[in-house]
Amino acid sequence: MIYTVTLNPSIDYIMHVDAFEEGGLNRATKTYYYPGGKGINVSRVLSKLDISTTALGFIGGFTGQFIQEALEEAHVNHNFINTGQKTRINVKLKSSDESEINGPGPEITNDQQHELLQQVDQLSKGDFLVVAGSIPKTMPPSFYKEMAKRCEENEARFVADTSGEALEDLIGTKTFLLKPNHHELGELFQTTIETKEDAIYHAKKLMDKSADNVIVSMGGDGAILVNHEYTLFANVPKGEVKNSVGAGDSVVSGFLAGYEKTQDVKEAFAYGVAAGSATAFSDDLAEAEYIHELREQVNVEVLS
Repeated sequence: MIYTVTLNPSIDYIMHVDAFEEGGLNRATKTYYYPGGKGINVSRVLSKLDISTTALGFIGGFTGQFIQEALEEAHVNHNFINTGQKTRINVKLKSSDESEINGPGPEITNDQQHELLQQVDQLSKGDFLVVAGSIPKTMPPSFYKEMAKRCEENEARFVADTSGEALEDLIGTKTFLLKPNHHELGELFQTTIETKEDAIYHAKKLMDKSADNVIVSMGGDGAILVNHEYTLFANVPKGEVKNSVGAGDSVVSGFLAGYEKTQDVKEAFAYGVAAGSATAFSDDLAEAEYIHELREQVNVEVLS
């Protein structure tokens, strides 16, 4: 089973406005509501790819109820902890420019944090735990590291798609997959990643600190994967970028789905790149048919 953790979920409320006028009355031409949060995105795409998944994390109120119902409609299992506080709403305004207003998250108590860690303790050999997104300021910055340690004790595989202090804190902790983008990788090593060679060099440094696999996405310039067996490069398919939300999460989903089905890292990497591209070229998270279509355009090159 692939479990995902979203510490601070949201309802993503997306409004399209033809010509936004600051300070005036604006009317949306289209609106959409989605269950939001990086871990939830990973679960939603996994489900589209027919991979069983369970979403964990914290929700509450009528907004939390919406998230649960939406995930059930998407055939995603869930076992959230109720905070007794309303889950936040994030507004994304799409006009000539794209703007976002993110609502504040809940205060997570020590008891609620402990309850989530107890859920992690129930994982067993063969399970995956995917943590994605930042750690709320009301929680210890070492929370992901604690989860990773518990996964290692139970022989579950730990996957992280995070950045900043949370990513830095995981260095030295056993992980199956880390997936920073090139900006996040550069921030970690206090440098700028400008080339494929830069990405490979610093990804290998990250891998040497106990990650089995490191994927670095570089936008339209492709992606690289390094592990102790391969250094791989994949191109990205051609398409019009419509959506900035969920592409990185979809890379994780595609990779894990491909790995679950084939146990082949190269094929999993290709599916990860296809899934990330398909979401970037869609209004919402990608559909399976489109991911499979774009997979045919992804070429994986073995560099070493």
